[in-house]
Amino acid sequence: MPPVVRRTLSRFDTPRALRALSVWTPADAPAGGLHPGDVGWLLRHADATVHLWVDARGTGRPDPRIDPRHDAAAPVAVGFLDGRVLRVTAAPDADLEAVAADAEELLVPGIDRSDGLPVPGWHPHPEETRLVLSWTPQPVTTRAEPVGESDAADRVLIHRSAFPGSKFALKHWETMRATPAGHLSTETLVRTPDGDPAAAATGWFAGAGRCALLEPVGTHPDHRGHGYGRDAVLGTCAALADRGASAVAVVTPARDEAAVALYTSAGFTVVRETRNWTRPRRA
Repeated sequence: MPPVVRRTLSRFDTPRALRALSVWTPADAPAGGLHPGDVGWLLRHADATVHLWVDARGTGRPDPRIDPRHDAAAPVAVGFLDGRVLRVTAAPDADLEAVAADAEELLVPGIDRSDGLPVPGWHPHPEETRLVLSWTPQPVTTRAEPVGESDAADRVLIHRSAFPGSKFALKHWETMRATPAGHLSTETLVRTPDGDPAAAATGWFAGAGRCALLEPVGTHPDHRGHGYGRDAVLGTCAALADRGASAVAVVTPARDEAAVALYTSAGFTVVRETRNWTRPRRA
């Protein structure tokens, strides 16, 4: 089993991890449990940490698209802890057993699920299925407008109203935009005819010819049922396509019928189902 070394990165040490995830992102839908945008959204937290696994031998074949330093150890996988879930995306040729063996140190009691990394002895969750949906660039008509600094407070308002209990604040938006992933974000906002913020969506670019990601999307409860959410989705998708994205993906629980209906109405199609790996329950 080839040895790997795990490096823990602060939010400002993440460019190499972001480049690796971008290179590993296919054209039609994200691979594994992480997209560069997932890291970008995580970095709204000032204390966010990201794990980068590299070839411990330093003899792998570094990809110049990830790191032009030819003596650099080749990246093998990127991951982070998301609540009770370890989320990981590995290089296409990575030894997943080696990554999983090292990741055992992170899988302390309470961290009982793994997204994108098969853990020996764990099993796919029997019930919680998520759908990966993908949108192919096409002409769109939308009321969405890009989010600028003057719109930031309204963008935050939409998120907090759409996700009860969310603590997302303007300082988080500002932190997110100032990180190494900030330039990957594309955001749109839709207003009512009276100018009230109605819906918003954030998308994440992974590079030309690669699939972008929507994360997150929300509609204010007072303005649902009027197509504002669909417009925010389409506006963000169109903006990502203009940047060169080959497709735009979104991942949502299969049981969330309203979300699935929204994305389907915007032209998304299901490309696959996915489930977390879960720790076996003790008898």
